[in-house]
Amino acid sequence: MSENEGVRLQKVLAQAGIASRRASEELIEQGRVQVDGKVVKEQGRRIDPETAVVHVDGLRVQIREDVVTIALNKPYGMLSTMEDDLGRPCVGDLVRNRKERLFHVGRLDAETEGLLLLTNDGELAHRLMHPSYNVKKTYLAEVPGPVEKGLNKKLKAGIELEDGPVKVDSFKVISVVPGKALVEIKLHEGRKHIVRRLMETAGYPVQSLVRVAVGEVLLGNQRPGAMRVLNRQEVGGLYKLVGL
Repeated sequence: MSENEGVRLQKVLAQAGIASRRASEELIEQGRVQVDGKVVKEQGRRIDPETAVVHVDGLRVQIREDVVTIALNKPYGMLSTMEDDLGRPCVGDLVRNRKERLFHVGRLDAETEGLLLLTNDGELAHRLMHPSYNVKKTYLAEVPGPVEKGLNKKLKAGIELEDGPVKVDSFKVISVVPGKALVEIKLHEGRKHIVRRLMETAGYPVQSLVRVAVGEVLLGNQRPGAMRVLNRQEVGGLYKLVGL
């Protein structure tokens, strides 16, 4: 790319919502901006937003306007597919009218509610789903109570399933009422029905299940079926988590 091609870096940062052009110039001057792994301090540097990789304060910034990552609160009973031949409710129904061609990052089974990421960033999606990146997911599960005191230790040590052992990153009891307990489970496994199979094998079959976080992206108070575009800190955090 020649000097006269591309878009000025401060304009790209402003369009990505990082800061105003003037404030973006200050970020550049302070050495807080990297392009393709190198600190850029000169003003007026032109880049290609389609191919450049830009970091601000160590976090990658998504500068392509056509790339988006969305948090969906998947409702109970909805399939984690973009279309269904039998006409059953699926995630694709919710994004049918969006201009981007989105796809889901992993799956939640129909009976599981909660946070499902949708994106058109192929590399990000691939890494988030790949087991080698150990992306932690957090679930709230309702199980029969009371819960034995040694369950935390047992789940952290590992439970043997038919397709191999699984261990949680953390486990804690959130609340207990007669006959039921609400527990929080964090793990980086992505195998099918892993939380349900794990808890059933441990003697606590799941009665309801909600995923409340992927990495540091939180479901928060989104209602079922609601979507929101991730902010730049959340997207940057996901990139950092998977080494992009």
